[in-house]
Amino acid sequence: MSTFVPSFTITNSISRILSGIDQAKGFLDAAILSENWLNQMRHQALILEVHHSTHIEGTHLTLEQSRMLLEGQEIQNIDPEDERELRNYIRAFDYVEQHIEDNASITEKMILDIHQRLVVGVRGGKASPGKYRLIQNYIINSLTGEIVYTPPPPESVPDMMRNLIEWLNSGIDIHPVLISGVAQFQFVHIHPFLDGNGRTSRLLSIACLYRAGYDFKKLFSISQFYDRDRKAFYRALQNVRESDMDLTGWLEYFTEGLSIQMIEVADRGKQAIRKELISRKYDLSNRQELLVGFLLEHLTMNVQDAEVICSDVNRRTLQRDLAELIDRGIITKEGSTNQLVYRLDV
Repeated sequence: MSTFVPSFTITNSISRILSGIDQAKGFLDAAILSENWLNQMRHQALILEVHHSTHIEGTHLTLEQSRMLLEGQEIQNIDPEDERELRNYIRAFDYVEQHIEDNASITEKMILDIHQRLVVGVRGGKASPGKYRLIQNYIINSLTGEIVYTPPPPESVPDMMRNLIEWLNSGIDIHPVLISGVAQFQFVHIHPFLDGNGRTSRLLSIACLYRAGYDFKKLFSISQFYDRDRKAFYRALQNVRESDMDLTGWLEYFTEGLSIQMIEVADRGKQAIRKELISRKYDLSNRQELLVGFLLEHLTMNVQDAEVICSDVNRRTLQRDLAELIDRGIITKEGSTNQLVYRLDV
């Protein structure tokens, strides 16, 4: 029996957010989405997760640079350490996916293996890959140099980690999303490694969601939400320590972040289904389908947008495509000749 017993209250806000997440999950589970679209969106979600999770920890790559590297392109004048951390995160992420497919339990070996993949060969090899820390570490404000958190002493780490893992595998009757949020916070609280704790905690959180069937077709990136406002992210973590280890505030933040991701993913799924229905009904060409897809996402479009979407054809060809879509009642146009705006009409 685990001696780890997290303290939190399921507030009305958390209940409402969990209900929304479950609705989004239900839609994604039932939705018939094309494999081509799913593969594109999974690829995009993976790039976002890898980029933002490493960016939170201090890499300086732009999102576009991360995408180029992950797609096999070479980039000049970047920090090789940043590139290694990016590639390490991909390896660790792939390992998590494979482990959960093969074995749904969360194990100490899994966590050590995640960490080993994350930090091997980076930052001078000082992070002791796959091994708990043997010295005291501190969380320091990089701007002020102030110590903002002192983790438990190193001799407490093995027992605290075992207690967390036992709790995660105890079959406790708590919503899987909350279990994932608790796991992420408690791991960061223990801070069991010299480096790589934040990245490992987020991968552990993802593993908890995946094993419970909350993978949302692997179309989400929780780290993107954290990286949008890192101050709010750190504040939500610190709030637990300032609230006598009550996780309620953190879980409200965590569930809200996942909910935002799920709503965005579900909306994109609905757009994809609608685009496919329109494409089949009107037998659209590939270019016309791209234009309709843009309108579904952005609501309006001008000729310059169309030229970016279909950069391989000239303006005259695009204008013929648009005119045909208008003639068939699929889109409408408004405005003067030089400032035409197109909208979907189906």
